[in-house]
Amino acid sequence: MAPDGEQIGIKPLPEALTIARSMGLDLVEVAPEARPPVCRIMDYGKFKYENAQRAKESRRKSSHGSLKEMKYRPKISIGDFNTKTRKVEKFLGQGNKVKITIMFRGREMAHPERGMEILDRVADAVSHVGKVDQTPKLDGRNMTMVLSPDKRAQAAASRRERENESENDGARAESTPTETA
Repeated sequence: MAPDGEQIGIKPLPEALTIARSMGLDLVEVAPEARPPVCRIMDYGKFKYENAQRAKESRRKSSHGSLKEMKYRPKISIGDFNTKTRKVEKFLGQGNKVKITIMFRGREMAHPERGMEILDRVADAVSHVGKVDQTPKLDGRNMTMVLSPDKRAQAAASRRERENESENDGARAESTPTETA
């Protein structure tokens, strides 16, 4: 097949190579299992580059992170809340989405606002690494919310952290007396 898509027909290998070289292109075998094998006249370097670009684009569009889940209860203690929230922060930092589930039991269903308070606290606590992807909704006896990593927020948080470290280093240098000989 010619570069413009035109069928050239069945040619012996030396003749096909001569045609490709006269056009300044390569003879590429595209279907080796066919009888006779199917070849195409093309610029092989350009073909490889375009395939690599397509593969790169498809990898970029696919989400590499998985969905993690963290379950909370309406009567969670502050220590457990902090531990679970740190774990959510770690998941978001690794690029994973996190589904937060508040599990209600019995009469706890009468106070869904407590679940909303917990979800709001979690969202505020991890706002420097993630953002709310799916707003809280009540689904039977569970209330769920999905958080996703936010690259801009993570970059801003790391920038602030570096600035704080440099300020602390400067303050330590000023407060440390130097000896003179």
